[in-house]
Amino acid sequence: MTTFFAKFLAEKDALLADGATGTNLFNMGLQSGDAPELWNTDEPKKIMALYQGAVDAGSDLFLTNSFGGTAARLKLHDAQRRVRELNRAAAELGREVADRSNRKIAVAGSVGPTGEIMIPVGELSHELAVEMFHEQAEALKEGGVDVLWLETISAPEEFRAAAEAFALADMPWCGTMSFDTAGRTMMGVTSADLAQLVEDLPNPPLAFGANCGTGSSDILRTVLGFAAQGTERPIISKGNAGIPKYVEGHIHYDGTPALMSDYAVMARDAGAKIIGGCCGTMPEHLRHMREALDTRPRGDRPSLEQIVEALGPFSSASDGTGEEATPSRTRRGRRRS
Repeated sequence: MTTFFAKFLAEKDALLADGATGTNLFNMGLQSGDAPELWNTDEPKKIMALYQGAVDAGSDLFLTNSFGGTAARLKLHDAQRRVRELNRAAAELGREVADRSNRKIAVAGSVGPTGEIMIPVGELSHELAVEMFHEQAEALKEGGVDVLWLETISAPEEFRAAAEAFALADMPWCGTMSFDTAGRTMMGVTSADLAQLVEDLPNPPLAFGANCGTGSSDILRTVLGFAAQGTERPIISKGNAGIPKYVEGHIHYDGTPALMSDYAVMARDAGAKIIGGCCGTMPEHLRHMREALDTRPRGDRPSLEQIVEALGPFSSASDGTGEEATPSRTRRGRRRS
């Protein structure tokens, strides 16, 4: 049976996703070290304001405040027994915001990494990872999400475990990895590797791609890497708003709304179907991205040179594939202000 999200994806030229969760919540008063998921019950109005900010800015979908919602992550805050409560609340708040909108809005249940390393390098077994992801997935499903959204994954083993868990929950899903180490994930996965991985899964995602990582230039190079594999599966690009800088005791991202507008259009032209922002991306960025996607015509697939000219230099010499795949980093250049 075709799901709501699959139909939504098919009928739109491009979907605008939301922006940052953490950046926006810190601006609302969340303290470093606090678990954002606890705000689903402690500060529900603020979480609804987070979701509403994305909707008002023009997003077609937003992610729930449940990135760290597995038992492994919540255990760090002595909340491992509250997985169902906190994830269900995140979804229910999102469902309320989406349902009162006068247009179609998809609620995506965010599922982040467990924070543990899987066997054989680490101690987390496949079975336990599946169990934790399944527990979170069922809670998000119960709360009313339209699709599950795996994000910021580095290891293929964890990606596979989540996929198996989502099949047990009988839910459609999307999945992204973070290519933040010279064009690869921290565990060495390349764009080509992920494109192949999703096709080998028994229950592949509706869409796949990249989120977070380094700057907007790098994520577009990764998107081009996905497209080069000839995939027909929709591609996701959810990049940071520039490069993080430590300014007066706070992390500041230097990506302007104008830069993110250029990024959004170039992501679409590079082959992405779902385009959003990650760390540092605020509603103001999203408004400009929405306008750019709606008003600028489609163009040719951008070259690497065009990406650098528009968004700034890459943080590494290659995208992790080919003969120049040595994971050495070059000095980051300043993005266009």
